[in-house]
Amino acid sequence: MTVRFAGATASAPFADSTRLEAFCATAAFDRPTLVLDIDLVEAQYLALNAGLGRADIHYAVKANPHPAILERLVGLGARFDAASRGEIEMCLALGARPETISFGNTVKRAADIAFAWRAGIRLFAADAEEELEKIAANAPGAQVYIRLIVEVSQADWPLSRKFGCDQAMALGLLDRARTLGLDPVGFSFHVGSQTRRADMWEATLDQLGQTWDAARAAGHELSLLNIGGGFPAFYGEEIEAPTLYADRVMDLVTARFGPVPRIMAEPGRGLVAEAGMIVAEVMLASRKSDRDVHRWVYLSIGRFSGLAETEGEAIRYQFVTPHDGEPTGPCILAGPSCDSADVLYEKRPVQLPLTLKAGDRVLIRNTGAYTSTYSSVAFNGFPPLAVVTI
Repeated sequence: MTVRFAGATASAPFADSTRLEAFCATAAFDRPTLVLDIDLVEAQYLALNAGLGRADIHYAVKANPHPAILERLVGLGARFDAASRGEIEMCLALGARPETISFGNTVKRAADIAFAWRAGIRLFAADAEEELEKIAANAPGAQVYIRLIVEVSQADWPLSRKFGCDQAMALGLLDRARTLGLDPVGFSFHVGSQTRRADMWEATLDQLGQTWDAARAAGHELSLLNIGGGFPAFYGEEIEAPTLYADRVMDLVTARFGPVPRIMAEPGRGLVAEAGMIVAEVMLASRKSDRDVHRWVYLSIGRFSGLAETEGEAIRYQFVTPHDGEPTGPCILAGPSCDSADVLYEKRPVQLPLTLKAGDRVLIRNTGAYTSTYSSVAFNGFPPLAVVTI
């Protein structure tokens, strides 16, 4: 099995990021910038697609809705998971057919449901009776799938209870959808972000397989299973190669759910994260006292300008500096804003070169997902994260 470690792999890279890193190391930027290599997006899509086999990839647009990404994926035959009217409009404008788009947010404005229905969208998610009623009123006869809550997750970042419902409610919602004139076709779930190994899916699938079986026993002819996201990117801990990972997940799904007529997968991070690199710089390297063991290193980018996923230090980004290879020491890493919450890593300090100083360029690897979309408009007057493609 091929695994990836910090800066290298045990054998060959999953995708060659040489061009991306070379561009980021030499190009001129006057503010923090995310650089996307669209060819790497394509390579990852093809690798995941090979492993997922008969499952349809619905790219989670929220991970990165850059037009160049969406346009390339449309050309490759991808489908899309949209969370809003805005995302639907972007996909349609770039050539996606409405039948390839799922309105996967379980919390939708009635007017946006009506818009999606008029645009030709026929597949909607729900996890509450009131949501089904909105769909029935604004998208009569639509197909719906019920999102299940995941009680057991081994993901690095398990999702909260914000989305999904339990088994008893899910079965009742299937019945309610039918009485409302909708077509309840199946279930969806999300195993949790950064589920680094395929075998981490097993406990979740065991739980949800019981709900699938209960629904069928109750007379529901289910035809769709949406296995959501969870496909990992590399942030310092080993992950499995994408094709092997996806193939193993599909084996686990088939063993528990049988020959489901239609399976959807919604990779977001696992499709685009490794296609992006942020170029930033050191703004200050300092200590709070002569006794302080840790240095504070302040970057030109922080939690409010693209690195929101450092919340709880959940996502551990990897850094490249011009002093790599020199002696290192522990650093508390922080952003540039006048906000005390703008600290990236403090509980687990980052090892960075002792010679790092203000003005040094810092490259942040595997930042193609959930960075530009999380960047604030202008908090403290700092501009939003710039994006360029190669």
